[in-house]
Amino acid sequence: MNDFTFQNPTTLVFGKTSTDQLPQMIEKFTEGKNILLTYGGGSIKKSGLYDRVIKLLDGYNIYELAGIEPNPRLSTVKKGVQIVKENKIDFILAVGGGSVIDGTKLIAAASTTDVDPWDIVTRKASVERAIPFGTILTISATGSEMNSGSVITNWETNEKLGWGSPHVYPKFSLLNPELLFTLPQNQTANGIIDSMSHLLEQYFNEATNTEIGDAMISGVMKAIMKAGPIAMEQPENYEARETTMLGATVALNGYLRLGYVGDWATHNLEHAVSAVYDIPHGVGLAIIFPEWMRYVSKKKPERFVKFAEDVFGIDDDTSNEDKINDAIDAISDFWSSLGAPTKLSQVGVKEEDLEVFADKTLIYGPFGNFYKLEKDDIMAIYKAAL
Repeated sequence: MNDFTFQNPTTLVFGKTSTDQLPQMIEKFTEGKNILLTYGGGSIKKSGLYDRVIKLLDGYNIYELAGIEPNPRLSTVKKGVQIVKENKIDFILAVGGGSVIDGTKLIAAASTTDVDPWDIVTRKASVERAIPFGTILTISATGSEMNSGSVITNWETNEKLGWGSPHVYPKFSLLNPELLFTLPQNQTANGIIDSMSHLLEQYFNEATNTEIGDAMISGVMKAIMKAGPIAMEQPENYEARETTMLGATVALNGYLRLGYVGDWATHNLEHAVSAVYDIPHGVGLAIIFPEWMRYVSKKKPERFVKFAEDVFGIDDDTSNEDKINDAIDAISDFWSSLGAPTKLSQVGVKEEDLEVFADKTLIYGPFGNFYKLEKDDIMAIYKAAL
């Protein structure tokens, strides 16, 4: 393992009564009365959650930013910053999934400065502080409810970039698995794929002696793969939702990468695609991740053999190459069984797009901590995924 320091300041409140604790949690972090409520396309109103939250916020002055997109856009973030500044917002409450929370993080950070929010995303400006915020999670996928990362899309330039700051950990996150009961199947599937991809990104890491991390990642992966199909078939199965929800949070709150960073190349590859085509993040990952695995496993096979053994118990007398291929096929087949596409062409991508994607991924140069991808590598993976 590499030397490490770990801290996660987010208070996680998990369970059926978690939402009821909203007033007490806000009181811990602000004495002010002006609250900005951020949310997405309106599903929280259809489900009744909006009315419940408004009732719980009785006594506060509530301002709203609705319509944060599935790939949160810079233009929407700027609207939120304007609301915060004009109304002297004391606290922000994000009600939704990872996209709502990601957008809220940039609003919280950019509202304390006069710099353009995109300068924060592109690392031209640093974050010194942020408006405090909390979350009520309605989609389990990104883990943004308990980490300091965020991904923002600049639709005008077709760029989708990740950024982060210790100042944008949520103060609290309220997770009630019952809020997932009304999720459409495709959103459930995309969340499962996203959380599994986070586990894969961390399993393929640059460190040595990661047995503790390997065991935890493998265990969470297997738990999600067991509960995920049940949640798809039985949307109101509380235990299945409980497992997938907590699994998605643990997959990216830092607990599973103590002593290593992980690779993260595949997320970069996917961001370039969804920045142009605006496809769901989970869809892009389901297409690209198996091709990254097939390509990189030929360069560094040892780790992939261990993955096949740890996650799928493939430890028979077959060749290492067969073990690797069987494990990759198992991942791809599982995602396909959830309804995910397997090729970029299925979501409209054309061959002439691939070099555009490749150039976007290289904005900061060659990337990938487990295996460094140059442009030739990137093009080979995209072509295989087409």
